[in-house]
This record gives sequence, C-alpha cells and structure tokens, in this order.
Amino acid sequence: MIPIASGDGFSGWHALNDTVMGGRSQGSCQVGPQGLVFDGLLIEEGGGFISCRSPLFSPPLDLSGCEGLELDLVGEGRRFKLALACADGLAGLTNLIPGGLRWVIEFGTDMEGTTLVRIPFSELRASVRAKPVGLPLRFDPARITRLQVLHSRFADDGGLNAGFRSGPIHLELLSIRGYP
Repeated sequence: MIPIASGDGFSGWHALNDTVMGGRSQGSCQVGPQGLVFDGLLIEEGGGFISCRSPLFSPPLDLSGCEGLELDLVGEGRRFKLALACADGLAGLTNLIPGGLRWVIEFGTDMEGTTLVRIPFSELRASVRAKPVGLPLRFDPARITRLQVLHSRFADDGGLNAGFRSGPIHLELLSIRGYP
C-alpha cells in the first residue's frame, strides 16, 4: 500500500463547488485528526455539485506500481465520483480544455459507518465536465496531479446520478492509498 493522505494529512485540500459555474451550493472542508470532513448544502438548480479536492501534486504523484486506489470514507449512502487529473505528456494540450480532462469513476457508499472503496485504474473513464470523452486516451498512473471527490447530479457516463440528493451533505474522507 502507498499512503496518499489520512488523518491530518489532508492539509491543503479544499472545497470546489458549483458556484464556479453559477450554481448556489455551499460547502467547506475541515482537516481533523480523523481525516477530511466536508459539510455543505447541495442545491440542484443552477449547478448541482459539491466537491473536495487535493492541492496540485508537484511533482506528479507516481502510482505506476499500483493497480488502483482505496478510499475509506463515510458517505451516508450517496453515490460519489472520484476524479483524477494527470499531466498529459502532450505538451499540456489537455490543460487547454475548459474544465480540464479528468479520469473519473462513480462509486456508492454505505448508509451508515465507514465504506471501503477499491477503484482499479483500469475502470477510470476520460471525461470533460461530466461528459465522457470518446478519444483513445490512456490513463497514466505515474502522472497524477490532483484528486477530487464529488457528489454531482451527473454520473460518470454523463447521465443522471441515481444516488443524487440535494440538501445538507456530510462527507468524511478518512484515507486514500494506492494498492498493488
């Protein structure tokens, strides 16, 4: 296992909500001894997402020796997306895409207690602003520049998230690690 963040190791993580696109959802991240805690109010009209994301990894995080990521989180039965940004190796061309290219996957959480989620890199989908990208791109686990956990009205396939709920939201991200 390769630890990425746990407990107070989530320093520098921050909220990014739909207000960046005119929405009205609100939320904030707090780092504590147990991990990252996100509390907010999700408003579907005009946007419909909240998220917490890591600072930029510089140099990029190299997880080339891993098959994927494991997350321990408390998510109250909601469906979330994990989004990874990568340095593209194409002279930064994907950074010119408004909203940026992300590698995403949707996952569920248990109604109560902690959920352990295992996400194989092979299941990540290329996406731009919640829409799948049909180009033949390949995820590079040696060039991860940012991690983000989102609750959005859109699923990773661009359709509606069946587990989306507006209103108060509470998320606890306890740890993230790469698994071999």
